[in-house]
Amino acid sequence: MAEKVLMKGNEAIAEAAIRCGCRHYFGYPITPQTEIAAYMAKRMPKIGGTFLQAESEIAAINMVIGAASAGVRVMTSSSSPGISLKGEGISYLAGCDLPALVVNVQRGGPGLGGIQPSQSDYFQATRGGGHGDYHTLVIAPNSVQEMASLTQTAFDLADKYRMTAMILADGTMGQMMEPVELGEGEVKAVDKPWAATGTGLKRPHNIINSLSLVPEELEQLNIQRYEKYQQVIDNEVRYESFMMDDAEICVVAFGISARVSKNAVLAAREAGIKAGMIRPITLWPFPYAPIKAAAAHCKAFISAELNMGQMIEDVRLGCECQRPVYLSNRVGGMILSPEDVLAKIKQIHGGEQ
Repeated sequence: MAEKVLMKGNEAIAEAAIRCGCRHYFGYPITPQTEIAAYMAKRMPKIGGTFLQAESEIAAINMVIGAASAGVRVMTSSSSPGISLKGEGISYLAGCDLPALVVNVQRGGPGLGGIQPSQSDYFQATRGGGHGDYHTLVIAPNSVQEMASLTQTAFDLADKYRMTAMILADGTMGQMMEPVELGEGEVKAVDKPWAATGTGLKRPHNIINSLSLVPEELEQLNIQRYEKYQQVIDNEVRYESFMMDDAEICVVAFGISARVSKNAVLAAREAGIKAGMIRPITLWPFPYAPIKAAAAHCKAFISAELNMGQMIEDVRLGCECQRPVYLSNRVGGMILSPEDVLAKIKQIHGGEQ
């Protein structure tokens, strides 16, 4: 039976991961995601799971590679600088085709930056983040409830496609408290014949490896991997459409910026401006199709982000340059307000440049 409790977003991710079968967590503390590690440290020993605070983010992601190779559900979490340190390991996960969950509760950057919320890791997340040709599934919650429910989704998709998934949140989502309904979780039985679980002298050895020194073989591995990614693009795009049926101005926003933008859209409607919003839930694969469809009746788009303009490039790709795309943004840990987004909507509606 589901229960409704008041939780921080970070805690909701941790509890949801446990309820859907994650019994292995490796991490290292960094603000503003440390509550995930703290929660796992408290809960994992009580349920027979494994919690280990590694000596560094680099060590943590390599422990994830080991556990994922054994076919278990495993996760790690960090914040922006820590995710950069994990970048090589995430590329190795992709090169080994290993399912795992990486959580990034973003803070301002670049460098050490600050500990306040940001969305400036969009490029890093959606363009791979490490070396080589690969993608990770990138999922962006916009409520504490979604921090929990999309954690289940991320694990399920990672197992389904044998690839690494990332929850891309931000400091606001991680620290805010809201009621969240927690179900029992669902551990889907996934056959993992590739896992290194011991042969019992009954089958050939499984070898988990990202090294391929024969160029022709590596080329084929990359081609096959991208064929799998195309299946993800074809089947797993997720987004929310809000008041888009007759919209003339479309705001595109994710995470905390989408919550802000929804209020701006409502205020614009009260002022007689036909505004709407598309909220990408999967940032990779990105919902290009609904944005292209919106370009048929919208005169302009606004990309609302907590960065200097990163998702705006995907919005432009989606509308195929048929319509102008404007930026409404704050950076460095500052949060967009509904008034900020509304001002941009009114500016475009009034014909100002």
